[in-house]
Amino acid sequence: MEVVLVTLVVNARYILMSLALSQRVHPDIPMRHRFLISLGITDELFGLSIADNKFVQSYYYYGTMTSLLWWAIGNFIGVIAGNILPLSIVSALSVALYGMFIAAVIPSVKVNRTIAFFVVVSYVASFTADVIGLVERFSSGIVTIVLTVIIASVAAIRYPIEDEVIHDE
Repeated sequence: MEVVLVTLVVNARYILMSLALSQRVHPDIPMRHRFLISLGITDELFGLSIADNKFVQSYYYYGTMTSLLWWAIGNFIGVIAGNILPLSIVSALSVALYGMFIAAVIPSVKVNRTIAFFVVVSYVASFTADVIGLVERFSSGIVTIVLTVIIASVAAIRYPIEDEVIHDE
């Protein structure tokens, strides 16, 4: 049940990204191009596409989708390296995921105090859940999901993002 819940929560962001991206695709782009664009929605490509207030052009998005090939090649190399490197090094490299998360969050925290506030709130809530024993009563995955949904919901309701004006290049 936990795996199903985690999968739903983690992948629900694709529904939101698809809805947001559909508003950024130029109205004149035919349905076949919209369909092809929808096959390449990832966190990174979505971020590139909404970085400025311009309509997304289909061929620009196709160009960004070529990065998926390099991602697959990088994963392949990582699997091979993970089987060659000593276990102590592979274990040490698992910290890189946390470093990537920090690198993704810090720039937003520097410019937006609301985000900084909710990062601190999430840390304190996670620490508190661990101290009062919620992690022992429930799995850490369930606690993380519940805290994520509650904190993100409060942030979205209390500090909604204003609508932006999108324009042609």
